[in-house]
Amino acid sequence: MNEKKENLPVAGDLSPFERIRRTNAAGAAYWSSRDFAVVLGYSDYRNFEAVIGKARLACFNSGHRIEDHFVDVTEMVTIGSGAQRPIKTVLLSRYACYLIVQNADPSKEIVALGQTYFAVQTRRQELSGRATEEGRRLLLREEMKMHNVRLAGTHLHAQRQGVSACRPKSRLCAASRVRSHPAGTDGPRLYRQAWFN
Repeated sequence: MNEKKENLPVAGDLSPFERIRRTNAAGAAYWSSRDFAVVLGYSDYRNFEAVIGKARLACFNSGHRIEDHFVDVTEMVTIGSGAQRPIKTVLLSRYACYLIVQNADPSKEIVALGQTYFAVQTRRQELSGRATEEGRRLLLREEMKMHNVRLAGTHLHAQRQGVSACRPKSRLCAASRVRSHPAGTDGPRLYRQAWFN
């Protein structure tokens, strides 16, 4: 797996959740459950596994696929003698982290900070996704507009040359034959009027 831990500078205003964030080869952010447990103050990972279980259930009950947000993996860690041993961990999406902090021990101050952090980050991501979708829709609309203008110009040119550019039974040809435009007028404009009338 091509992953890297974010090498962010330690700063007073940098969230502890940003410090442990990782990114995959595609640039998507995720967190390791082992790192997340430490930040949330769980000294025994077995206690944190119960919180992960509650978050998985919340994910399922909200209609999301658990596999999209909680990925079980085995990582190799170095032990005191220099040897490595496998440990089970869970790679968490931003949404999974949000569910975990919602189900973690509320008496911990860091849990309250985590709830705020992931709520804000999730909302930012939603807004960013909407802006991207809106931009894509506008781009497609503009491309379609240019395509339609070219199509109208091609049809007009073909009519002037006396060449039928479309099948006789199509609505487009029938409409353009019915509403022929006088010489010197804006052919594409009338062509579009004929199409929509």
